[in-house]
Amino acid sequence: MTPRVSVVMPVYNEGDAIVPVLDRLLESVVLPCEIMVIYDFDGDSTVPSLVAYAEKDARVRPVRNTYGRGPANAIRFGIEHAVAPVTVVTMADGSDDPRQIDELARLVDRGVVVAAASRYMPGGQQVGGPLVKRVLSRAAGRSLSVLTRIGTRDATNSFKAYSTSFVRNVGIDSRSGFEIGLELTAKARRLGLPVAEIPTIWLDRALGESNFDLARWLPEYLQWYRFAFGRRLTVGELQALRHTAGSGGPGPRNGSYPRPRVPKAESAKAPLEGGAQTGSAASAEALTDSKE
Repeated sequence: MTPRVSVVMPVYNEGDAIVPVLDRLLESVVLPCEIMVIYDFDGDSTVPSLVAYAEKDARVRPVRNTYGRGPANAIRFGIEHAVAPVTVVTMADGSDDPRQIDELARLVDRGVVVAAASRYMPGGQQVGGPLVKRVLSRAAGRSLSVLTRIGTRDATNSFKAYSTSFVRNVGIDSRSGFEIGLELTAKARRLGLPVAEIPTIWLDRALGESNFDLARWLPEYLQWYRFAFGRRLTVGELQALRHTAGSGGPGPRNGSYPRPRVPKAESAKAPLEGGAQTGSAASAEALTDSKE
């Protein structure tokens, strides 16, 4: 059966702790699905448990990321190789509620290009986590919602569903951490495409240590936060901005486009995704494809 939703889960040395996370996920998701668990290197402590789990349940696919290390590249790799029309990104630490994957995916089926699980809308909650991270995330989400009408009060949360064709049309430029969720939501807002949200309760991980590096990734979040405030774009204009930023040329006139920080080892083999389409035909194609 062809999956209706591809679940992308980046992992890093989770070991046996991944087993209960997968158990809960597969107990919760009703839609036909594939679970792509993305790891960066063969020595990752998660791999033996993943291989054993995949032998019992064919829906679980352990996949080695070849786009370069780090969560952004793992998520980028997963979405690029997803087979379903809807892709849901969720974390391996058990902080996200897997019962909401079906609901998020159905929102995309109904026509939105980004469906966000929101901690900051009525009914949502964040339990635990570093104080500074919580304050910054809440402030960013609420200010973007009020000032840009971005469609969600939690643009920074990684737990989101996407139209797979939308992501492939607009491309992913993040190369560092978990800022992909903000990047794609900001792109949807700049293109005037629909974004929706449902409330979620986020729980800090009970086992292991978080791999979230606030000091390292904050500058990347700030770039995409700024980008969300720009004027409406066509797909052709967005691709032109991506091409300019990727080639190291001068910044665009209507606000700065975030420049991808690509490691030297990766730059030769990981070009920006998405063709450099231009004009209204590209815009119409993207609007049609993203709602399939």
